[in-house]
Amino acid sequence: MKLKLDLHAIYNNGAEIDRALDAIIAEAIAKKAPLVEIIPGKGSGQLKKRVLRYLDRKDVKALYHRVEKDSDNFGRVFVHFQHGKTKR
Repeated sequence: MKLKLDLHAIYNNGAEIDRALDAIIAEAIAKKAPLVEIIPGKGSGQLKKRVLRYLDRKDVKALYHRVEKDSDNFGRVFVHFQHGKTKR
């Protein structure tokens, strides 16, 4: 199961972006999803930077295993989870 979050519709609403990111991370944990695909889009890169800063927060970083930037598509970020395993 892969969860997907497309941020195109709320790209200019900072509070809504944070709420959407919080919700998708919580959903991934609740459903034990191994992967979340976040689509900030290509644009100027500012939204992707915001997403990466969010994912780099200490409280958020403790919730997932690793982040992968899509090498084929600049506008996608994958967040990998390892539910039930200790984080390395």
